[in-house]
Amino acid sequence: MIDANVLVIDDDDDILLSARLFLKQHFNQVLTCKSPKELNVLLSRNEVDIVLLDMNYQKGASDGREGLYWLEHILSIDKDYVVVLMTAYGNVELAVQAIKKGATDFILKPWENDKLFATLSSASKLRQSNKKVKKLEKIHSSLQKDMGRQFEHIVGSSEPIKQLQNTLVKVAPTDANVLILGENGTGKQVFAYELHRLSSRRNQLFMHVDLGSLNENLFESELFGYAKGAFTDAKEDKPGRFEMAEGGTI
Repeated sequence: MIDANVLVIDDDDDILLSARLFLKQHFNQVLTCKSPKELNVLLSRNEVDIVLLDMNYQKGASDGREGLYWLEHILSIDKDYVVVLMTAYGNVELAVQAIKKGATDFILKPWENDKLFATLSSASKLRQSNKKVKKLEKIHSSLQKDMGRQFEHIVGSSEPIKQLQNTLVKVAPTDANVLILGENGTGKQVFAYELHRLSSRRNQLFMHVDLGSLNENLFESELFGYAKGAFTDAKEDKPGRFEMAEGGTI
């Protein structure tokens, strides 16, 4: 079973039934609808990975212009959607035009089940790759604030400083959670970074979070992230700071 959700759009009930009966054996969820005018609602209410889109809807139409229009519409909502176009009136020129406009692939009706499965399986892998890239882009964007931040090594020779340094050396190799207490300006962040630098996670990310700047409403989503549709304005997945710091130190 492939962990992907497929939306099939075609004005032919028999095509929708055939697609649903076959694809539900292989994919996590299969949604169907007869008109692309329902796209906005379906995409906003469901987590869709692959759109299998017919190219002609008006009676007698065979030039595929409707499909190309709705292809562009889908990609304007999210450029990372994976769209596979299908038509009974295929030709090389139309296929090339569809790919140029952003379609992932192009299949002819009636399809062979093996061909359909192979096409959508490849489309699913592309979708997962797009998601990973998008996630990395978000992480990169979130980390821009911390990029270039200069952390000084601890400077001092007093007995309390030496005791703290000895404690850091003992604690750093472990996976223990460490709470550093101190008044503002005493260097808690410097000691936190030194702890990271001495640990086995030194080559991974050091994630700094200023809790004082987070209000109560943003606290949970900032630290733990959220999934698309979790609330009204959650239009896409957002990784939390803990997820971004995986393998490193927060």
